Amino acid sequence: MHKQLLFWIVTILSLASCGVDDEHFKMEGRILNMNQGEFYVYDNMGLIDGLDTIKVEGGRFIYEMKCERPTTVMLIFPNFSEQPIFAESGKSVSIKGNASHLKALKVKGTRDNELMSEFRAQIYSASPPEVRKYASQFVEDHPASPVAMFLIKKYFITATAPDYREANRLITLISPKQATNPQFIRISKLIRTLEKGIVNNTLPTFTGYDMHGKLVSSSDLSNGLAVINTWATWNYESMNQLRDLKRLQKQSKGRLKLLSISIDASRQDSKKSLDRDSISWPNICDGKMFEGKVIQQLGMMNIPDNMVIQNGKIIARSLSTQDLCDKIEKSL
Repeated sequence: MHKQLLFWIVTILSLASCGVDDEHFKMEGRILNMNQGEFYVYDNMGLIDGLDTIKVEGGRFIYEMKCERPTTVMLIFPNFSEQPIFAESGKSVSIKGNASHLKALKVKGTRDNELMSEFRAQIYSASPPEVRKYASQFVEDHPASPVAMFLIKKYFITATAPDYREANRLITLISPKQATNPQFIRISKLIRTLEKGIVNNTLPTFTGYDMHGKLVSSSDLSNGLAVINTWATWNYESMNQLRDLKRLQKQSKGRLKLLSISIDASRQDSKKSLDRDSISWPNICDGKMFEGKVIQQLGMMNIPDNMVIQNGKIIARSLSTQDLCDKIEKSL
């Protein structure tokens, strides 16, 4: 009798532990070829406080977050690749992947995450033009899905070679289904900002405070050659870009003006990194990541991202590190 009672107690507790209440979202999964380690997570609606850490033990992980409303969670892996997870209140998903092939990540548990998994599989070996074609088709087929908004932003708005005409077409297409969605409103606002910041336009007006409390503004970059770039301590490529900019500024003998924006959630981590590399030009870090005022005004939504400005006019943007260095050297 006691053994049977104990069995049912353990069973009920086990089932309860697998569920998630109406105010939370849970991810659990397994990453092959990653027995021990960690990766990071943030979201675009402020439900996660900055950048959080997910621990991997024995190749497995569990992460639960408070989720009052739908949001897109971004997983940042040790190789700095990012993958979206679409979170909903009261839902849970299982994730399976291989550390060597994270582009093939599979997520089950909700319809939107399964749709995204299918899209990952579809584009795994596709060329860039094919990927955009598949992305457009997905948006047309699933206009009410948050995946549609993610694909518009990734492949047509914040891509290295953006296509604002197609982005506007797709945004108009999904508007009847998502017009009241806060994420849709933000993406619509973002594209209007980005259209102002395209090459050959005047640098958008902005003001902010650097990490020493000094006021910086667009007027500081109105004369001569200047570069604005984004970076984060957890993004290897962006850190390399900072070091290259330091070298070029030294070579320019003061002719190159620089302003950097840190996407780190921790001002302390950013400051330590800057001090370690002896980087002294103005750096903005408000701890709000992609929700910061200045980065929103400039529409710089990638890491790394950059703008090259000549006498207050944008002459290039979103260049690779090598192309950025070549552009600066040529302009100097």
